[in-house]
Amino acid sequence: MSTIEQNPVRTTPAPTGGRAPSGPTRTAWAIVARREILAKIFDKSFLVGTVLTVAVIAGFMVVSAFMEDRTKTYDLVASGADVSFARTLASEVTAVDDKVIVDVRSADSAEAARALVLDDDADVWLHKVGDDWTLTAATEVPDGLQAAASTVVRQSTIATNAQSAGTSVAAIEKGATLKASILKGNADKQGFAKVMGFVLAFLFYIASLTFGMQLAGSVVEEKASRIVEIIATKIPVRQLLIGKILGNTALAVGQMVVYTGIGLIGLSFTQYKSYLPSVSAGIVWFLAFFLLGFLVIACAWAVAGALASRTEDLQQTAMPLTMLMMAMWFAVFLAKGAVLTVLSFVPPFSAILMPIRILDGSAAWWEPVVALLLLIALAGVIVRGAERLYRRSLLQTSGKLSIKQAWSAPE
Repeated sequence: MSTIEQNPVRTTPAPTGGRAPSGPTRTAWAIVARREILAKIFDKSFLVGTVLTVAVIAGFMVVSAFMEDRTKTYDLVASGADVSFARTLASEVTAVDDKVIVDVRSADSAEAARALVLDDDADVWLHKVGDDWTLTAATEVPDGLQAAASTVVRQSTIATNAQSAGTSVAAIEKGATLKASILKGNADKQGFAKVMGFVLAFLFYIASLTFGMQLAGSVVEEKASRIVEIIATKIPVRQLLIGKILGNTALAVGQMVVYTGIGLIGLSFTQYKSYLPSVSAGIVWFLAFFLLGFLVIACAWAVAGALASRTEDLQQTAMPLTMLMMAMWFAVFLAKGAVLTVLSFVPPFSAILMPIRILDGSAAWWEPVVALLLLIALAGVIVRGAERLYRRSLLQTSGKLSIKQAWSAPE
């Protein structure tokens, strides 16, 4: 067994016990950060993944904008006396849904109309079954056509019945309308903000896992290959940790800015473009919470990598962090009411939940400020704790360590 393996605590001590000395090594973290950034931006898988994600976001926005502006024309066939009502429906259905246009075809008989639908020469057949109007299709009646046509049929039938009864539609429908209202804001805007909050939370979750695993993987690879022992003779371990965290954080934040920017540009071409000014402040808050939240998560990932001696150990050392990330993600969907409010102040849950509350308008102006200060406080504690764990476990190669073992290990 080699000397290094017999004494796993430290084989080659850092120049100053992990503290940054004066001179060029004081800014060694910048060199490490630059190396982390350049290694990623020139990595083919990173570039391909980023480009594909941007393409998916842009493609989704293009498709959404296209589908919203798309007008669908349906061929409707009727026969006999039903043709008159079919033409009435065609003239009124666009007023109900301007994306629906109906072209009426006349058939000689019900059998002929049915045959046209079966042969795909017509989309639907309008006919009477008992007292009810019926739309018949070969396989499926289009939802948009059915919803709009149902409204026209209802309005026309009520008008006819009212006239037969010697009254008016207004008199029949008086008091029969159920309206909906909300006390805070606009319902559509709140729904849009909630969906956007979920999307941003998902991006945080994916970025934290992706960059976190890459960070932890690079740490354990350098440790397993003993390269870190050479690095530790040149720069303090603390500088190595700071550089790795800041480099990966810069990459994650930059990627997030690109994704959100593409998303906002795409939204400006949809029907939700009027909501963008109202959610812009929430997005700025999200980026601030993302920056601090990712710093906390990155420190923890770096420690997970340092606690492992081999890549195979990383799954176990990172398990608590993975469970925390899962808990944060489930909180996005499960936390409601008072639980959501409380958790939006609790770091690191606040990094995801407070931006959601800001976007849906349920957070007062002072709440994100308090949550951000608490997250900053946690970041300070985590950074100091992570620095100690990282420094004391990075050069130990006898096997994976527990947090307790790493914390009590000598310098």
